[in-house]
Amino acid sequence: MYKLNIKINIPSSVSYIMKTLEMFNYEVYIVGGSVRDSLLKRIPKDWDVTTNASPREIITIFKSLDCKVVETGLKHGTVTVVINNNHYEVTTFRIDGKYSDCRKPDCVSFTESLKEDLSRRDFTINAMAYNNKVGLIDYFEGIKHLNNKIITSVGKPDDRFNEDALRMLRAVRLSTTLGFSLDSKTSTSIFKNRNLIKNISTERIRDEFIRILIPSNPLSGIELLRSLGLLEIILPEFQKCYGFEQRNPNHDKDVYYHILNVLENTSNKLEIRLAALLHDIGKPSTFTLDENGIGHFYKHHLESEDITRKVLDRLRFDNRTIDNVCILVREHMSRYDSLKIKNAKKLINRVGIDNLNSLFELQIADIKGSTNRDSIDKVLDMKAACERILNEKQPLSIKDLDINGNDLIKLGFKQGKQIGKVLNELLDVVLEEPEFNKKDKLIDYVKSKMT
Repeated sequence: MYKLNIKINIPSSVSYIMKTLEMFNYEVYIVGGSVRDSLLKRIPKDWDVTTNASPREIITIFKSLDCKVVETGLKHGTVTVVINNNHYEVTTFRIDGKYSDCRKPDCVSFTESLKEDLSRRDFTINAMAYNNKVGLIDYFEGIKHLNNKIITSVGKPDDRFNEDALRMLRAVRLSTTLGFSLDSKTSTSIFKNRNLIKNISTERIRDEFIRILIPSNPLSGIELLRSLGLLEIILPEFQKCYGFEQRNPNHDKDVYYHILNVLENTSNKLEIRLAALLHDIGKPSTFTLDENGIGHFYKHHLESEDITRKVLDRLRFDNRTIDNVCILVREHMSRYDSLKIKNAKKLINRVGIDNLNSLFELQIADIKGSTNRDSIDKVLDMKAACERILNEKQPLSIKDLDINGNDLIKLGFKQGKQIGKVLNELLDVVLEEPEFNKKDKLIDYVKSKMT
């Protein structure tokens, strides 16, 4: 055992839980990511507590102190203690039984040994424990690996990944978010056991994949997934993109590396990252060569949209996210050679106000990923035009017209398709000339042009 006299600042609520259990003569430590992040001078997202007190003892103690206690997972030794409306998981030292499904242990047994509890954890940098009395406890060289920026499994990596295959994705996520490398034994084991990820629920895969996609350097995470053979299991549609040369003067990278380049140039908003990842996924299946040997991908944005919807539906994203990402993928090829007000308003109606800035960001990232940068100014000009239209609250749709179906009926039109046709024609006029949106002008137009 390696002890280190390190001071970690523990939040008052967590400290209260620990002192309370110590007062009843139990061992208690913070453990896992909270220790790791504290040592890295990062702000921990969660504070997990481990103790040799049994779940029932934890419940009895904190209920006697009028604390809210949630019996989160008694089967696995976890109780949630609520302090100041914050939830803290307190887990009894435990030994995991056999993992028959590569997801969770069939059973657990409680132990008095902290070392036995830490030995079941995934990576050495997550297998350190701390309290203010003892300091840092490190049985598996976690502090050494933390200092060397290496992710390595506790014990045999094959055992850890057979216990919970999601740990393979977690290794990639930690590498991406922390900027660490995987040690050779861990990466070799992931490649060997990569098909075990098929045993994991879609939702768990999706959530871990999001955490890989969101950090400031998503390129490294996607590349690591590919090199470990995991990307083609999670997103088999990407296999066609590997090494697919575009044979076009506007592109000096194959489809896969172009996608990575675009991804690298986007902000960490999930919908934009997903759209960047999938915007050209349909290129391989739409590839054609002209008589000069130049490659083209006609309507690849529509093919990419179709694939995107299937991918995100398979990964069980919510409908709003799916719809918004599909809009971005479909519209990423919109060109702005004409800056007519009418065209800008039609773009706003097609894309939706909430998606406009995301689309412009995706388009600029796409242009940066090509050899032709001339179109960036056109995107910025269209962005400025849309902002002006929205700031001036110019009419955008039929509901914004200063005339409605009842007005047309009074002018002699019959209810039905004809009214819709007239309103759409009036909208075309108003989109071009916003000042024309006055009831008397619209009625005069109808009388002179349409009756």
